[in-house]
Order: sequence, then structure tokens, then C-alpha cells
Amino acid sequence: MNRGEVIENSGFSSVFDGLKGMHGVLDEAFKQQFNRSLPFADELLDRWERAKSLHFGEGSSVYDSSYVFGKVKVGKKTWIGPFTIIDGSGGLTIGNNCTISSGVHIYTHDNVAQTLTGGEALIERAPVSIGDRTYIGPNVIIKRGISIGDQCIIGAGSFVNHDVPSNSVAAGTPAKIIGKTSVQNSQLSVEYFPKGNLESL
Repeated sequence: MNRGEVIENSGFSSVFDGLKGMHGVLDEAFKQQFNRSLPFADELLDRWERAKSLHFGEGSSVYDSSYVFGKVKVGKKTWIGPFTIIDGSGGLTIGNNCTISSGVHIYTHDNVAQTLTGGEALIERAPVSIGDRTYIGPNVIIKRGISIGDQCIIGAGSFVNHDVPSNSVAAGTPAKIIGKTSVQNSQLSVEYFPKGNLESL
């Protein structure tokens, strides 16, 4: 049985036709206004309203495809991208004016010990904090118990398993400090360390 037959037999064909028509109208409007085509949920649901319902700071937004768990505190004007995991089960604080790029996973718990002991150990939890004006690149994984300072850059695809001080550029698996940032007169400056002088976290 194909999809059309399933919908027809379910008695919801008129609802489906209405949703399909709505998606077509919204998709065309987004292409005209923003030159983009999004999944239906992201066209239908406002990411700023979702952030407000989660008590995030003014001007912050979070996509519908983002999983948000536990106690998560987010400052003002922070952008949380699609397909992210924002785990606040152990306590998570994200500052103002941050970017949490697509595919980022932030964990405040793990069940490694619980798994390896056959359930005898408890799930381990520890809070994560991310400072203000910090950019977390796509597909970064941040381990429980980590603190990342202000005005940092975390390179795409990195695994962060140690604290990152303010004004650092960190990248790699596991992440190492590869440079530092500074901002003067609204201009960003990034200084990268010589290849042989990378700082371990």
C-alpha cells in the first residue's frame, strides 16, 4: 500500500490536503521573502516564540528540530540552530549573543559508567556553561562538566572534553587551543598559534 492509499484509507485525506496546501503556500512565501526552503515545521512554527516559551533571553531563537531537555538557561540574542541537542538535565547555561550551529550536541550527562557496570552505577551529571559572544561551529560535541568562556570560537566537528578559557580558538578531536580572539572597535582579530605551539586543554 502506498502513502496515498494509507492517507485515503485513514479518513484524514482532507486534513492532509489542507496541510499540503498550507506547506506549498508557506514554502513559496519563504522562497520569495528569504530565498530559502525549510522543512514544514520550521515554516509553521516561530523559533523566537519557541525560545520565549522556554524562557530564553529576549531575541534568542531555537529551531523546532532542536531537542531541549532539562534546565537550560539562555541569554539574549543567542541563535540555536537546527538538529541540535541541548541537554540541560545536569544544568546548562548559555550566554548572550552566542551561535550554537547546526548539529551541535551539548551534553550535561552521560551513562557510560552505568552501561559498563550493567546498571549498578548511576547516570553521571555535571553542568555546562558557555559564556557571552561565543561561536560553536557545526557538529561540535561538548562533554558534561565543561566551561567555555566568553568570545571563543570552537571549530566545526570538534569534541570539547576540557574547559576552554575566554578569548580562545579551539578545534580538533579532542579540541586543542589553536589561537586567540580579540575585538577592538567592533573589529574581530584572530591570532593563530604556530603549529608546534598548540596548547592542550
